Amino acid sequence: MGKRIRAQRRGRGSVFRTPSHRFKCKIRYPPLKSGTAVVEEIEHDPGRTAPIAKVRLEDGRKHFIIAPEGISVEQKVHFGKDSPLAVGNVLPLSMIPDGLPVFNIEKDPGDGGKFVRSAGTTAVVISHGKMVILQLPSGNFKSFLPDCRATLGLSGGGGRREKPIMKAGNKYHALRSRAKCWPRVSGVAMNSVDHPHGGGGHQHVGKPSTVSRNAPPGRKVGNLAPKKKKRKKRKKKMR
Repeated sequence: MGKRIRAQRRGRGSVFRTPSHRFKCKIRYPPLKSGTAVVEEIEHDPGRTAPIAKVRLEDGRKHFIIAPEGISVEQKVHFGKDSPLAVGNVLPLSMIPDGLPVFNIEKDPGDGGKFVRSAGTTAVVISHGKMVILQLPSGNFKSFLPDCRATLGLSGGGGRREKPIMKAGNKYHALRSRAKCWPRVSGVAMNSVDHPHGGGGHQHVGKPSTVSRNAPPGRKVGNLAPKKKKRKKRKKKMR
């Protein structure tokens, strides 16, 4: 009896979930309508690609935010509608002019930021109205409520992809921290006991590689079977 294939193991979670202990803290905007904070330190978070900044609020509380590109220690960060248009300041989308880059965008007002949080990413404000339209890094356009907050600029750590990996071990540990399996072996290269595509005199699948839409949850992973197209019946012309 063969083992469970990689797609099944990923579908069930378990070892493919990112360990929670790698995240230093939850990165959220502080619950402030307006105010300022001072950057005390810029740190690395093992569970994230972007660096994080420890800021000290006016009342002395400490908070963590995603560090934007170009921020420095002892720099002041402003929160609220009256904040100036400078890199690192947090404003509602209704107060940000068209064409400016933003990141760490809230999905709903007050949720602390959900979109565009990875290293070196940024979204662009396109237009204002009842909803504010932004172009995400994927190129898709998405509408947000005007009261959703965002940070001006682009998130830090954008040059991480330019550094060569150099060794296979570095690649393994980098992906391991994100619960990714590497190196990835194709199914046709395995034995028949290890994968349904394995075995045979040469590498070929030999069977449909899609998964039925009626498959159980543990097996319903990968490429789903396409929907059947119904052919339109032509009506015969009456003579």
